[in-house]
Amino acid sequence: MSKLSVSIAAIFLFLSQFSPLDAQQRARISPHDTTKATIDGDEITIVYGRPYTKDPKTGEKRKIWGGLVPFEKVWRLGADEATLLTTKKPLELGGKSIPAGSYTLFMLPHNEKSATLIVNKQVGQWGAMYDEKQDFARVDMKGEPASSPADQLAIAIDSNPSGGGTIKVTWETTQYSVDFKVQK
Repeated sequence: MSKLSVSIAAIFLFLSQFSPLDAQQRARISPHDTTKATIDGDEITIVYGRPYTKDPKTGEKRKIWGGLVPFEKVWRLGADEATLLTTKKPLELGGKSIPAGSYTLFMLPHNEKSATLIVNKQVGQWGAMYDEKQDFARVDMKGEPASSPADQLAIAIDSNPSGGGTIKVTWETTQYSVDFKVQK
C-alpha cells in the first residue's frame, strides 16, 4: 500500500469517528428532559431540549412567544435535537389518528391563545431541520395564561379523569395544550 493510500485511509478513519449526531450533541445549549406517562394502558414519551427565558450567552431575559419564538413560523418545540414523541398504541390527537410509533413534534404558534402542533414523520434530525412534506398531522392547540411563569420550557403529559390525556407546553407566561385519547 502506498504512503498516499495509507494517509487517505488514516484521514478517513479519523473522520469516521465523528458522526453529525456527535457534533450536534456537543453543540447542545439547553438541558434535556424526558417526560413519560402511562395513559389508558399506553406508554407515551416525549424527549426534548428545555431552553430558558434567559439568553445562555448574555443572561438577559428574552421575550419568548412572539419574540424568540415568532408567531406564524414553525418552531422546533424545544432546543437542540428535534423533540421526539413515542407512543406504543395509536392515539387520537386533536381529532387526528396517529399510529403507534415515533414522531417529531414541531409547533406553529399563532398568538398567545392558539397554536398548531405538528406531528412529523421524520425523526432523528437536528431540531431546526423541518421538512413540511414529512408532516403526518397538524392539530389545534389552545393557549391560555400559565398558572405561574415558567423560566424554562416544560412539556407535560397529564391524564384526564374522563379518559385520555393532555399534552401541555408551558413557557414564559403561556401554556398551550391539546387533548388526546388512546385508541383501542
